[in-house]
Amino acid sequence: MLFPNHKSSVTNHLIMNILLLGSGGREHAIAYKLAQSKLCTNLYIAPGNAGTLQNGINVDVKVDDFEAIRQFVIEKDVEMVVVGPEAPLVAGIADFFANDSNLCNVMLLGPSKAGAMLEGSKDFAKDFMLRHNIPTARHQTFTSATLQEGLEFLKTMPAPYVLKADGLAAGKGVLILDSLEQAQDELKLMLDGKFGDASAKVVIEEFLSGIELSVFVLTDGHHYKILPSAKDYKRVGEHDTGLNTGGMGSVSPVSFADKDFMQKVEQRIVIPTVKGLRKDKIDYKGFIFIGLMNVKGDPYVIEYNVRMGDPETESVFPRIKSDVVELFEHACNKTLDQANLSIDSRTAATVMLTAHGYPEKYKKGDIITGLDAVKGSLVFHAGTARNQNFNVVTNGGRVLCVTSLAETLPQALLQCYQEAEKIQWNGKYCRKDIGQDLLAL
Repeated sequence: MLFPNHKSSVTNHLIMNILLLGSGGREHAIAYKLAQSKLCTNLYIAPGNAGTLQNGINVDVKVDDFEAIRQFVIEKDVEMVVVGPEAPLVAGIADFFANDSNLCNVMLLGPSKAGAMLEGSKDFAKDFMLRHNIPTARHQTFTSATLQEGLEFLKTMPAPYVLKADGLAAGKGVLILDSLEQAQDELKLMLDGKFGDASAKVVIEEFLSGIELSVFVLTDGHHYKILPSAKDYKRVGEHDTGLNTGGMGSVSPVSFADKDFMQKVEQRIVIPTVKGLRKDKIDYKGFIFIGLMNVKGDPYVIEYNVRMGDPETESVFPRIKSDVVELFEHACNKTLDQANLSIDSRTAATVMLTAHGYPEKYKKGDIITGLDAVKGSLVFHAGTARNQNFNVVTNGGRVLCVTSLAETLPQALLQCYQEAEKIQWNGKYCRKDIGQDLLAL
């Protein structure tokens, strides 16, 4: 038996206080499931949004203020911390807890700083994939000192050209360019600080042609559970046009990710990833988000993230029928092989409603109406707040999303758009073609 000193079961565990870090739609969807758990007595969300108030208590603490988090955890006798966004993971919050005598026994769902490098550095992630024979695109990494080599390497690649800032760049550090001249110009700009320290290194990689999907894995570092697959829609405009965003919608499951394809994903990617982390002696308890490309029936890794995706979580988590606190506790205690993962067979569709002008300049503070009129669907808040009159107002570019579950994707999408029409504010926008590409397959 691995790790004999850890608890082997959570069936007799007392209900607990839980702290969830984050403020977006992903965190609202996670809070929604945490609040349903028989093991959760008090749920705190730091900092949360106007929607998470429905599920717990919002706390005015920033996700990167480790000392304030420490004080709150001790004061409120928090037994589990669930980390939503990537920034505190890359900054080492798991190590901060592990090295503090007052926090080391608190369960924290999220990888160590070393594990978070899978998202924190694309160069690190590519080396990891090569080292463990995980299929990915041909690539090389360059710095300002090797700019000339990078310009020459671009000449050996077919168009379009993919340039990725090595570090975290708030979802803006990936460029796909059609001309060699444009790619060379952008490489110079990136290495000259276009994305700050994030583009001190730039990964140039081969463009993979296929259909994207997201696969989510919960692991305790030895065992794993594969969560429902999902597909998100990054471009702001319909038919995948316009600027990249944080995501305009998602669907789960993905129709082409059938049993045979997912078996390839598990054997070629999931198992080598979990084994690779263990072989590299990297402590990893949390989510692995694997961004994949289906290239003629074969899966290739585009990127790793070390947390759940957004807005994919808003489609994936409503389909999880199991008690998520129990799942998370098993992951923290390295007994995930003993956990039960039950999934709703229905299809989930999520449509994101955004502020006018997003992802560029947009206004905040517009009053949102119609939330109480939504029936039979879930509304997850992403960028919302309450004003001095306690009205729910816009407070971000991606404001909120509507998630619907139905027997088929067309039914789920129809319900999403019908319910989304009930919600209004000045300048509300959404894509009307979410999921249509999958219906055409």
